[in-house]
Amino acid sequence: MRSKNLKFRLLIGVAIALFFVFKRCSQREENPYTGRMQTISMAADEEIAIGLQSAPQMAQQHGGLHPNTQYQALVDNVGNKLVNNSIARQTPYKYEFHLLADPNTINAFALPGGQIFITHALFSKLENEDQLAGVLGHEIGHVLGRHSAERIAESEYWQGLATAGSVGADMGGLVSGIGQNTLLTNGRDDELESDELGVKFMLKAGYNPREMIGVMEILKAAAGPNRVPEMQSTHPDPDNRIEKIEEAIEKYKNQ
Repeated sequence: MRSKNLKFRLLIGVAIALFFVFKRCSQREENPYTGRMQTISMAADEEIAIGLQSAPQMAQQHGGLHPNTQYQALVDNVGNKLVNNSIARQTPYKYEFHLLADPNTINAFALPGGQIFITHALFSKLENEDQLAGVLGHEIGHVLGRHSAERIAESEYWQGLATAGSVGADMGGLVSGIGQNTLLTNGRDDELESDELGVKFMLKAGYNPREMIGVMEILKAAAGPNRVPEMQSTHPDPDNRIEKIEEAIEKYKNQ
């Protein structure tokens, strides 16, 4: 009897695994803005909804929005200039740019659907408008590259396989919704793709893309001498990013 139950559970597990494998295959599609094949499990309006739903919590975690309206207007103007002069304008996403009050965390990030944030800690270290364009262009690249949506689909796939491997166990922990790490943790390839897209957006909008290298130097200095080695990090080393940015500038400067 126990043997029959074990075989039955094994068959159910295999069936669940096959379901998620076939589902993943059916979700493969070409990103019309980058030409890259991706696994995507949601439509653009769902990405937008997730971003809008998550934005207030993200802002709260960084001390809320910065009160200086002039600084916010500059962020808005640069962000909108990048969108309106590039392929980003042709996407269905609703781009909104937010300056966060956080004076300590040197960071910028994007939520799916177009919600883009930069902390005052990073904003205050930027030396000119072109560097701000480099930061925001990179984050627009994450949205247009659908990196969060891709991670969500991959997370669903691996959770499905985990379910298949633990049939009969308590599944409550697996259906926990979309966590913050899934939304914000970009991989090295995502970062490099966003850097390249950022270069394209800057050129289209009339900004100097070499100033993105200055942003990398700021990030490198902020990380200090004890920064995490590239092999242990989700982000490429700043020096490698600089090399790729220079290659992208040569690739797109005459287009």
